[in-house]
Amino acid sequence: IVMGNVLLIILGTTTFASLIIYLMNTVFAQELVAKTLGNFITKNTGMTVVFESAIVPGWRDGKISFNKCFVSKRPKNRNKSKFEKGSQADAIANAVARGDGQISEADGDEPYDDGNYTQFDLTIDQVNVSFSFSKFVNGRGILDEVEVNGLRGIVDRTHVRWAKDDDPRNYKNIHRQGDFEISNFKMNDVLFTLAQPSGFRPFNVSIYSCDLPILRKNWLFYDFLNANNISGSYDDSLFTIHKRQRINDFKDDSADKNSPWKRVTRCRVDALNVDHLNTGLEGPFGWITSGEVDMIGDIMVPEDEGVNMVEILSAITDSLAKEARRAKILKPESKETEESNTDVTKYFIMDLQIKLNNVKAAVPIFTNDLSYVNNALVRPIVGYINSRK
Repeated sequence: IVMGNVLLIILGTTTFASLIIYLMNTVFAQELVAKTLGNFITKNTGMTVVFESAIVPGWRDGKISFNKCFVSKRPKNRNKSKFEKGSQADAIANAVARGDGQISEADGDEPYDDGNYTQFDLTIDQVNVSFSFSKFVNGRGILDEVEVNGLRGIVDRTHVRWAKDDDPRNYKNIHRQGDFEISNFKMNDVLFTLAQPSGFRPFNVSIYSCDLPILRKNWLFYDFLNANNISGSYDDSLFTIHKRQRINDFKDDSADKNSPWKRVTRCRVDALNVDHLNTGLEGPFGWITSGEVDMIGDIMVPEDEGVNMVEILSAITDSLAKEARRAKILKPESKETEESNTDVTKYFIMDLQIKLNNVKAAVPIFTNDLSYVNNALVRPIVGYINSRK
Protein backbone atom coordinates (compact mmCIF):
# COMPACT_ATOMS: atom_id res chain seq x y z
CA ILE A 1 0.00 0.00 0.00
CA VAL A 2 2.82 2.40 0.94
CA MET A 3 4.79 1.69 -2.25
CA GLY A 4 1.66 2.07 -4.34
CA ASN A 5 0.96 5.49 -2.84
CA VAL A 6 4.58 6.58 -3.32
CA LEU A 7 4.48 5.56 -7.00
CA LEU A 8 1.18 7.39 -7.42
CA ILE A 9 2.69 10.58 -6.01
CA ILE A 10 5.90 10.39 -8.04
CA LEU A 11 4.64 9.05 -11.37
CA GLY A 12 1.16 10.54 -11.32
CA THR A 13 1.52 13.79 -9.43
CA THR A 14 -1.36 15.49 -11.24
CA THR A 15 -3.62 12.45 -10.76
CA PHE A 16 -2.76 12.34 -7.06
CA ALA A 17 -3.54 16.04 -6.64
CA SER A 18 -6.78 15.59 -8.57
CA LEU A 19 -7.83 12.74 -6.27
CA ILE A 20 -7.16 14.84 -3.18
CA ILE A 21 -9.12 17.76 -4.64
CA TYR A 22 -11.98 15.49 -5.69
CA LEU A 23 -12.23 13.86 -2.26
CA MET A 24 -12.04 17.15 -0.35
CA ASN A 25 -13.90 19.39 -2.77
CA THR A 26 -17.24 19.27 -1.00
CA VAL A 27 -19.50 22.22 -0.30
CA PHE A 28 -17.93 22.68 3.14
CA ALA A 29 -14.31 22.06 2.14
CA GLN A 30 -14.21 24.14 -1.07
CA GLU A 31 -12.98 27.25 0.69
CA LEU A 32 -10.20 25.43 2.55
CA VAL A 33 -9.00 23.51 -0.52
CA ALA A 34 -8.96 26.61 -2.73
CA LYS A 35 -7.09 28.72 -0.19
CA THR A 36 -4.57 25.98 0.63
CA LEU A 37 -3.65 25.27 -3.00
CA GLY A 38 -3.75 28.97 -3.90
CA ASN A 39 -1.37 29.90 -1.11
CA PHE A 40 0.96 27.05 -2.11
CA ILE A 41 1.10 28.06 -5.79
CA THR A 42 1.38 31.83 -5.30
CA LYS A 43 3.45 31.84 -2.12
CA ASN A 44 6.51 33.58 -3.54
CA THR A 45 5.04 35.44 -6.53
CA GLY A 46 3.98 38.64 -4.76
CA MET A 47 0.72 38.63 -6.76
CA THR A 48 -2.91 38.84 -5.71
CA VAL A 49 -4.87 35.83 -7.00
CA VAL A 50 -8.66 35.41 -6.93
CA PHE A 51 -10.69 32.36 -8.01
CA GLU A 52 -14.37 32.80 -8.78
CA SER A 53 -15.11 29.07 -8.90
CA ALA A 54 -13.63 26.08 -7.16
CA ILE A 55 -10.81 24.06 -8.67
CA VAL A 56 -12.09 21.36 -11.00
CA PRO A 57 -9.94 18.31 -11.82
CA GLY A 58 -9.75 17.51 -15.51
CA TRP A 59 -9.83 13.75 -15.73
CA ARG A 60 -9.76 13.41 -19.52
CA ASP A 61 -6.54 15.31 -20.23
CA GLY A 62 -4.90 14.63 -16.89
CA LYS A 63 -4.82 18.29 -15.88
CA ILE A 64 -6.31 20.48 -13.17
CA SER A 65 -8.36 23.49 -14.25
CA PHE A 66 -8.55 26.87 -12.52
CA ASN A 67 -11.65 28.67 -13.77
CA LYS A 68 -12.26 32.43 -13.94
CA CYS A 69 -9.12 33.73 -12.27
CA PHE A 70 -8.04 37.27 -11.51
CA VAL A 71 -4.31 37.95 -11.18
CA SER A 72 -2.93 41.31 -10.13
CA LYS A 73 0.51 42.75 -9.45
CA ARG A 74 0.37 46.18 -7.83
CA PRO A 75 2.46 48.00 -5.21
CA LYS A 76 1.74 46.76 -1.72
CA ASN A 77 3.49 45.34 1.29
CA ARG A 78 4.85 42.02 0.11
CA ASN A 79 3.88 40.09 3.23
CA LYS A 80 0.24 40.94 2.47
CA SER A 81 0.37 39.03 -0.82
CA LYS A 82 -2.10 36.21 -0.51
CA PHE A 83 -4.50 34.00 -2.37
CA GLU A 84 -8.18 34.82 -2.25
CA LYS A 85 -11.32 33.01 -3.40
CA GLY A 86 -14.15 35.22 -4.56
CA SER A 87 -15.90 36.90 -7.46
CA GLN A 88 -13.88 37.89 -10.51
CA ALA A 89 -16.11 40.97 -10.97
CA ASP A 90 -15.52 42.06 -7.37
CA ALA A 91 -11.76 41.69 -7.84
CA ILE A 92 -11.84 43.89 -10.95
CA ALA A 93 -13.91 46.52 -9.11
CA ASN A 94 -11.45 46.50 -6.22
CA ALA A 95 -8.52 46.95 -8.61
CA VAL A 96 -10.20 49.94 -10.28
CA ALA A 97 -11.03 51.48 -6.92
CA ARG A 98 -7.45 50.90 -5.75
CA GLY A 99 -6.06 52.81 -8.73
CA ASP A 100 -2.32 52.48 -9.10
CA GLY A 101 -2.05 51.10 -5.58
CA GLN A 102 0.80 53.38 -4.52
CA ILE A 103 1.65 53.35 -0.82
CA SER A 104 3.84 55.62 1.22
CA GLU A 105 6.86 54.75 3.30
CA ALA A 106 4.91 55.77 6.39
CA ASP A 107 2.92 52.51 6.33
CA GLY A 108 4.70 51.06 9.36
CA ASP A 109 7.87 49.03 9.41
CA GLU A 110 6.81 46.67 6.63
CA PRO A 111 8.89 46.46 3.41
CA TYR A 112 8.30 49.38 1.08
CA ASP A 113 7.28 48.70 -2.52
CA ASP A 114 8.00 51.65 -4.86
CA GLY A 115 6.17 50.09 -7.83
CA ASN A 116 9.12 50.45 -10.22
CA TYR A 117 8.23 47.41 -12.31
CA THR A 118 5.63 46.24 -14.83
CA GLN A 119 2.24 46.14 -13.10
CA PHE A 120 -0.88 44.36 -14.33
CA ASP A 121 -4.49 43.44 -13.65
CA LEU A 122 -5.53 40.39 -15.67
CA THR A 123 -8.56 38.13 -15.88
CA ILE A 124 -8.22 34.57 -17.18
CA ASP A 125 -11.11 32.35 -18.19
CA GLN A 126 -9.24 29.10 -17.61
CA VAL A 127 -5.78 27.88 -16.64
CA ASN A 128 -5.01 24.17 -17.12
CA VAL A 129 -1.95 22.85 -15.29
CA SER A 130 -0.24 19.56 -14.60
CA PHE A 131 2.23 18.94 -11.77
CA SER A 132 5.56 17.12 -11.65
CA PHE A 133 6.95 15.75 -8.41
CA SER A 134 10.41 15.16 -9.91
CA LYS A 135 10.67 18.81 -10.98
CA PHE A 136 9.62 19.93 -7.51
CA VAL A 137 12.31 17.78 -5.90
CA ASN A 138 14.96 19.11 -8.33
CA GLY A 139 14.09 22.74 -7.55
CA ARG A 140 12.51 23.56 -10.92
CA GLY A 141 9.02 24.31 -9.64
CA ILE A 142 6.09 21.95 -9.41
CA LEU A 143 4.40 23.06 -12.68
CA ASP A 144 4.96 20.71 -15.63
CA GLU A 145 2.54 21.88 -18.36
CA VAL A 146 0.47 25.07 -18.45
CA GLU A 147 -2.27 26.20 -20.83
CA VAL A 148 -3.84 29.68 -20.57
CA ASN A 149 -7.11 30.53 -22.32
CA GLY A 150 -9.04 33.79 -22.52
CA LEU A 151 -6.73 36.37 -20.93
CA ARG A 152 -7.89 39.99 -20.72
CA GLY A 153 -6.77 43.08 -18.83
CA ILE A 154 -4.16 45.82 -18.68
CA VAL A 155 -0.38 45.73 -18.43
CA ASP A 156 0.82 48.99 -16.92
CA ARG A 157 4.44 50.09 -17.43
CA THR A 158 3.86 53.81 -16.78
CA HIS A 159 5.54 53.48 -13.37
CA VAL A 160 8.77 52.04 -14.80
CA ARG A 161 11.64 54.51 -14.53
CA TRP A 162 15.38 54.30 -15.08
CA ALA A 163 18.02 56.10 -13.06
CA LYS A 164 20.67 57.96 -14.99
CA ASP A 165 23.43 55.64 -16.27
CA ASP A 166 21.58 52.66 -14.79
CA ASP A 167 22.63 49.22 -16.05
CA PRO A 168 19.78 46.93 -17.22
CA ARG A 169 21.85 43.92 -16.18
CA ASN A 170 21.16 44.83 -12.56
CA TYR A 171 17.57 43.62 -13.07
CA LYS A 172 18.25 40.22 -14.62
CA ASN A 173 16.24 37.22 -13.49
CA ILE A 174 18.83 35.25 -11.55
CA HIS A 175 17.91 31.60 -11.21
CA ARG A 176 16.74 30.67 -7.74
CA GLN A 177 15.70 27.36 -6.24
CA GLY A 178 12.07 26.70 -7.10
CA ASP A 179 11.84 28.96 -10.19
CA PHE A 180 9.40 27.48 -12.68
CA GLU A 181 10.54 25.47 -15.69
CA ILE A 182 7.43 24.66 -17.70
CA SER A 183 7.87 21.83 -20.22
CA ASN A 184 4.96 22.82 -22.46
CA PHE A 185 3.42 26.29 -22.34
CA LYS A 186 0.45 27.38 -24.48
CA MET A 187 -1.63 30.56 -24.67
CA ASN A 188 -4.76 31.22 -26.70
CA ASP A 189 -7.17 34.14 -27.06
CA VAL A 190 -5.08 36.80 -25.30
CA LEU A 191 -5.91 40.51 -25.45
CA PHE A 192 -4.58 43.22 -23.14
CA THR A 193 -3.94 46.95 -23.19
CA LEU A 194 -0.28 47.96 -22.84
CA ALA A 195 0.50 51.33 -21.24
CA GLN A 196 4.08 52.47 -21.82
CA PRO A 197 6.09 55.04 -19.82
CA SER A 198 6.96 58.62 -20.86
CA GLY A 199 3.36 59.39 -21.80
CA PHE A 200 3.24 57.08 -24.82
CA ARG A 201 -0.30 56.29 -25.98
CA PRO A 202 -1.88 53.03 -24.71
CA PHE A 203 -2.44 50.34 -27.36
CA ASN A 204 -3.72 46.78 -27.62
CA VAL A 205 -1.63 43.62 -27.83
CA SER A 206 -3.20 40.33 -28.94
CA ILE A 207 -1.80 36.80 -28.99
CA TYR A 208 -3.88 34.46 -31.11
CA SER A 209 -1.79 31.39 -30.34
CA CYS A 210 1.47 30.72 -28.54
CA ASP A 211 3.25 27.37 -28.29
CA LEU A 212 6.54 27.12 -26.39
CA PRO A 213 8.37 23.80 -25.91
CA ILE A 214 9.88 25.17 -22.68
CA LEU A 215 9.44 28.30 -20.58
CA ARG A 216 11.87 29.20 -17.79
CA LYS A 217 11.67 32.17 -15.46
CA ASN A 218 15.32 33.17 -15.90
CA TRP A 219 15.36 32.61 -19.71
CA LEU A 220 12.02 34.16 -20.75
CA PHE A 221 13.27 36.10 -23.80
CA TYR A 222 15.48 33.26 -25.01
CA ASP A 223 12.64 30.72 -24.72
CA PHE A 224 10.23 32.99 -26.62
CA LEU A 225 12.79 33.26 -29.43
CA ASN A 226 12.81 29.46 -29.61
CA ALA A 227 9.02 29.17 -29.74
CA ASN A 228 7.37 26.63 -31.99
CA ASN A 229 5.08 29.42 -33.16
CA ILE A 230 3.61 32.69 -31.89
CA SER A 231 1.11 34.80 -33.78
CA GLY A 232 -0.75 37.93 -32.78
CA SER A 233 -1.02 41.67 -33.26
CA TYR A 234 0.88 44.56 -31.70
CA ASP A 235 -0.98 47.88 -31.94
CA ASP A 236 -3.07 46.40 -34.79
CA SER A 237 0.09 45.23 -36.60
CA LEU A 238 0.34 41.49 -37.24
CA PHE A 239 3.45 39.74 -35.93
CA THR A 240 4.73 36.17 -36.00
CA ILE A 241 7.61 34.26 -34.44
CA HIS A 242 8.39 30.84 -35.87
CA LYS A 243 11.15 28.57 -37.06
CA ARG A 244 12.32 29.56 -40.52
CA GLN A 245 11.95 26.85 -43.12
CA ARG A 246 14.99 26.46 -45.36
CA ILE A 247 15.54 24.15 -48.33
CA ASN A 248 18.37 22.23 -46.66
CA ASP A 249 16.19 21.58 -43.57
CA PHE A 250 14.78 18.56 -45.41
CA LYS A 251 18.02 17.18 -46.89
CA ASP A 252 20.35 14.65 -45.32
CA ASP A 253 23.44 16.80 -45.68
CA SER A 254 26.39 16.10 -43.39
CA ALA A 255 27.61 19.69 -43.73
CA ASP A 256 24.26 20.95 -42.51
CA LYS A 257 24.32 18.51 -39.59
CA ASN A 258 27.65 19.95 -38.44
CA SER A 259 26.37 23.51 -38.64
CA PRO A 260 26.42 25.32 -35.26
CA TRP A 261 23.01 26.82 -36.07
CA LYS A 262 20.38 24.28 -35.02
CA ARG A 263 17.54 26.62 -36.00
CA VAL A 264 16.86 30.05 -37.45
CA THR A 265 14.00 31.96 -35.83
CA ARG A 266 12.09 34.38 -38.03
CA CYS A 267 10.40 37.36 -36.36
CA ARG A 268 8.12 39.44 -38.53
CA VAL A 269 5.89 42.45 -37.94
CA ASP A 270 3.91 44.25 -40.66
CA ALA A 271 2.68 47.85 -40.81
CA LEU A 272 3.94 48.88 -37.37
CA ASN A 273 3.45 52.56 -36.58
CA VAL A 274 6.83 54.31 -36.73
CA ASP A 275 6.24 56.13 -33.44
CA HIS A 276 7.08 52.87 -31.62
CA LEU A 277 10.66 53.26 -32.91
CA ASN A 278 11.39 56.99 -32.94
CA THR A 279 9.38 58.55 -30.12
CA GLY A 280 11.71 60.71 -28.04
CA LEU A 281 14.67 60.26 -30.38
CA GLU A 282 16.72 63.20 -31.61
CA GLY A 283 18.28 63.42 -35.04
CA PRO A 284 17.05 62.56 -38.55
CA PHE A 285 15.16 59.40 -37.59
CA GLY A 286 13.23 61.37 -34.98
CA TRP A 287 12.07 63.84 -37.66
CA ILE A 288 9.68 61.23 -39.12
CA THR A 289 6.21 62.27 -37.98
CA SER A 290 4.17 59.39 -39.41
CA GLY A 291 4.58 56.19 -41.37
CA GLU A 292 4.57 52.43 -41.12
CA VAL A 293 7.42 49.97 -40.74
CA ASP A 294 7.73 46.39 -42.01
CA MET A 295 10.40 44.39 -40.21
CA ILE A 296 11.73 40.88 -40.83
CA GLY A 297 14.44 39.51 -38.58
CA ASP A 298 16.21 36.16 -38.85
CA ILE A 299 17.77 35.35 -35.48
CA MET A 300 20.46 32.74 -34.87
CA VAL A 301 21.41 31.93 -31.30
CA PRO A 302 24.41 29.68 -30.58
CA GLU A 303 23.65 26.43 -28.80
CA ASP A 304 27.25 25.51 -28.01
CA GLU A 305 27.41 24.95 -24.25
CA GLY A 306 30.94 26.35 -24.18
CA VAL A 307 29.72 29.80 -25.22
CA ASN A 308 29.11 32.31 -22.42
CA MET A 309 25.75 33.74 -23.45
CA VAL A 310 25.83 36.30 -20.64
CA GLU A 311 29.03 37.90 -21.97
CA ILE A 312 27.74 37.88 -25.54
CA LEU A 313 24.39 39.47 -24.70
CA SER A 314 26.12 41.99 -22.42
CA ALA A 315 28.42 43.06 -25.26
CA ILE A 316 25.45 43.41 -27.61
CA THR A 317 23.55 45.46 -25.00
CA ASP A 318 26.52 47.82 -24.54
CA SER A 319 26.88 48.29 -28.29
CA LEU A 320 23.17 49.02 -28.77
CA ALA A 321 23.24 51.49 -25.87
CA LYS A 322 26.15 53.39 -27.43
CA GLU A 323 24.37 53.30 -30.80
CA ALA A 324 21.21 54.79 -29.34
CA ARG A 325 23.08 57.52 -27.47
CA ARG A 326 25.26 58.66 -30.31
CA ALA A 327 22.77 57.96 -33.14
CA LYS A 328 25.53 57.01 -35.55
CA ILE A 329 27.41 53.92 -36.68
CA LEU A 330 29.93 52.67 -34.15
CA LYS A 331 33.55 52.62 -35.20
CA PRO A 332 35.27 49.25 -34.77
CA GLU A 333 37.44 49.12 -31.69
CA SER A 334 41.00 47.90 -31.72
CA LYS A 335 40.09 44.91 -29.55
CA GLU A 336 37.69 43.69 -32.23
CA THR A 337 40.44 44.03 -34.82
CA GLU A 338 42.83 42.01 -32.71
CA GLU A 339 40.24 39.23 -32.33
CA SER A 340 39.43 39.01 -36.03
CA ASN A 341 40.01 35.27 -35.91
CA THR A 342 37.10 34.72 -33.50
CA ASP A 343 34.50 32.24 -34.76
CA VAL A 344 31.58 34.51 -35.67
CA THR A 345 29.11 31.60 -35.52
CA LYS A 346 29.46 31.60 -31.73
CA TYR A 347 27.77 34.97 -31.45
CA PHE A 348 24.17 36.11 -31.42
CA ILE A 349 23.38 37.04 -35.03
CA MET A 350 20.34 38.91 -36.32
CA ASP A 351 19.73 39.63 -40.00
CA LEU A 352 17.24 42.50 -39.92
CA GLN A 353 15.38 43.98 -42.87
CA ILE A 354 13.41 47.22 -42.39
CA LYS A 355 11.10 48.87 -44.89
CA LEU A 356 9.35 52.23 -44.42
CA ASN A 357 5.96 52.89 -46.01
CA ASN A 358 3.89 56.09 -46.36
CA VAL A 359 6.53 58.13 -44.58
CA LYS A 360 6.01 61.78 -43.64
CA ALA A 361 8.79 63.88 -42.11
CA ALA A 362 9.42 67.43 -40.88
CA VAL A 363 12.93 68.88 -40.89
CA PRO A 364 13.53 71.42 -38.09
CA ILE A 365 14.48 74.94 -39.18
CA PHE A 366 17.60 75.00 -37.04
CA THR A 367 19.54 71.80 -36.39
CA ASN A 368 23.14 70.91 -35.65
CA ASP A 369 22.75 67.50 -37.30
CA LEU A 370 23.06 68.98 -40.80
CA SER A 371 25.53 71.35 -42.37
CA TYR A 372 24.31 74.47 -44.17
CA VAL A 373 24.62 72.82 -47.60
CA ASN A 374 22.98 69.55 -46.53
CA ASN A 375 20.20 71.50 -44.83
CA ALA A 376 19.40 73.18 -48.15
CA LEU A 377 19.65 69.91 -50.11
CA VAL A 378 17.54 67.73 -47.81
CA ARG A 379 14.41 69.90 -47.81
CA PRO A 380 13.33 69.28 -51.45
CA ILE A 381 14.03 65.56 -50.93
CA VAL A 382 11.81 65.46 -47.85
CA GLY A 383 9.16 67.47 -49.67
CA TYR A 384 9.21 64.96 -52.55
CA ILE A 385 8.85 62.01 -50.14
CA ASN A 386 6.00 63.72 -48.27
CA SER A 387 4.06 64.25 -51.49
CA ARG A 388 4.18 60.56 -52.44
CA LYS A 389 3.64 57.18 -50.83
